[in-house]
Amino acid sequence: MDVHNPAGFWIRLGAALLDGLVIGIPLSILSFVITGDIDNSSGDGWINLLSALYGIFLPVYWRGYVVGKRVCGIRIVKIDGEDVRIGTMVIRVLCGAFIYAITLGIAAIVSGIMVGIREDKRSIHDLIAGTYVTYNRPGE
Repeated sequence: MDVHNPAGFWIRLGAALLDGLVIGIPLSILSFVITGDIDNSSGDGWINLLSALYGIFLPVYWRGYVVGKRVCGIRIVKIDGEDVRIGTMVIRVLCGAFIYAITLGIAAIVSGIMVGIREDKRSIHDLIAGTYVTYNRPGE
């Protein structure tokens, strides 16, 4: 395993919060426009689908970045330092979401603790997908 310059808990949390603001709010507005449902109960499926697609495809085409991670200067890479691909991101996003859902969020808490205390700063979905989050820019 060759993890270089891993990003820790607080910067990853900040990036996730930024993504929630930058992506979540517009998706909620779009859902309201499409469904006309102010409480988004009928649009939740669309929001979840679009969020998953965003989390899968943008890092592949933007060399490991999503908006929040780009602003924070961190990105997702494969354990060997190579850029992520579609298969890697499908595993990371969908398997992670499944595990966090079936454990009712307990695994998400465990992942946060793992990122905080592990030397390589890898969470459950990073371990499953063979990824980590780094400060290294593409080509470093």
